[in-house]
Amino acid sequence: MKKINLGTSDLNVTPICLGTMTFGEQVNESVSHQILDRSLALDINFIDTAEMYSVPARAETCGATETIIGNWLSTRPGARQKLVLATKVAGPSRGMPWVREGSGMTAQDILNSCDASLKRLKTDVIDLYQIHWPERHVPAFGAMYFDPAKDKIETSIHDQLLAMEKLVKAGKVRYIGLSNETPYGTHEFVRLAEQLGLPRVVSVQNPYCLTNRTFDNAMDETCHRLNVGLLAYSPLGFGALTGKYDKSGFEGQGAPTDARIGKFESVRKQRWGRESALAATRLYSQLARDNGMTPTQMALAFCYTRWCVASTIIGVTSVAQLEENINAYGTSLSADVLAEIDAIRLVHRDPAT
Repeated sequence: MKKINLGTSDLNVTPICLGTMTFGEQVNESVSHQILDRSLALDINFIDTAEMYSVPARAETCGATETIIGNWLSTRPGARQKLVLATKVAGPSRGMPWVREGSGMTAQDILNSCDASLKRLKTDVIDLYQIHWPERHVPAFGAMYFDPAKDKIETSIHDQLLAMEKLVKAGKVRYIGLSNETPYGTHEFVRLAEQLGLPRVVSVQNPYCLTNRTFDNAMDETCHRLNVGLLAYSPLGFGALTGKYDKSGFEGQGAPTDARIGKFESVRKQRWGRESALAATRLYSQLARDNGMTPTQMALAFCYTRWCVASTIIGVTSVAQLEENINAYGTSLSADVLAEIDAIRLVHRDPAT
């Protein structure tokens, strides 16, 4: 598959990125290494992780995913040079005091977290260092509305960029990115960087799938005009868009107990587990089957072929899932199928927002 330049950077990445948040929770270290080996063998050169992984987040597994990747890299001579390695610094704690002390995210937090990630990953440099969620109080992870009464800024975007500048100048980070960002935040990071000669964000990692296309409402234009690449996460709606819950529901009899939405109550209560999301998911699954595709194929093909997506982040729990997801690359969607997808969205909107 043809590599693309990520935003304004010289990072050449595959249009499929291996997401790793299952490593250390759903997937043990041995299987994680098998997935990493197979991903590399299939020429995927882009790996994404985060300091707070694995997910669902727990104090006991915070940092476990980076450690697993670091152990893999240390025993695979030459692998690091073939890869674009991305990780993320956590924003304010959002009820996770083991991730971040205090109510905000300081410039020193960014510096300390980077050093800790480098140590766990057993590497000298992070190719893409992303802010996992804004320091500002913005709607994310299931929240739908901005509330000025809750707005609290302890570390300005300017100060965050100054911290990133230190990391870039020290050779610890090559490029920076954002995640779970808004049009305002993306534009402000770029504006200040260009105005003050600070590191410019090259990507934003936001949710993007059939049941959550909020990116198509303003963020698409923002990123296009600013040349910021979208890294689409949860293209399968946390597994819901594979069709495995179509008959049973998320908690009903016959629901897969080992899948994330079925296994973790906190996930069910968040955006992906809403009944309205399941209702829309069933319609997308049927559309796929009516057109000779599996639900997984159609959901991934939608992301793989969208003009606004630079790279799609796939999360898997087995080598078989990895191969299925990668094999979906190259699947085309007809104009009629795309029209039907838009027709479903017109009625059901974005239920997994």
